[in-house]
Amino acid sequence: MLTHSPLIAFIPTKDTTLARRFYEKTLGLRFISDDSFAIVMDANGTTLRIVRVEDFIPFPFTLLGWQVDDIHKIIAEMTGKGVTFTHYPYFEQSPDGVWTAPGGAKVAWFTDPDGNTLSLSQH
Repeated sequence: MLTHSPLIAFIPTKDTTLARRFYEKTLGLRFISDDSFAIVMDANGTTLRIVRVEDFIPFPFTLLGWQVDDIHKIIAEMTGKGVTFTHYPYFEQSPDGVWTAPGGAKVAWFTDPDGNTLSLSQH
């Protein structure tokens, strides 16, 4: 039924100025529009609506993630732009924050200015 329908992703923000700067300047997503409900970005063909909210508590799990070809290279680039990758005490992670899953996938986590958990993965 929805196989051929474009996906739209949503993520909350309390501070649209910081969120737009992070998603546009730090992550490199393309700005589309800003209205009274959300900042709209293009994430390689997927619409991302960064929704204005008064208050929320960030979830303790990943809300958005990107699949990349070379996770360590992307982490180095993002670290150079000020992104800090999260180290969890219950995962064995490389110095730059990469966890290797039992099946071989590599995952690293970081947060946006609102504390939303985002991830990179290499499969």
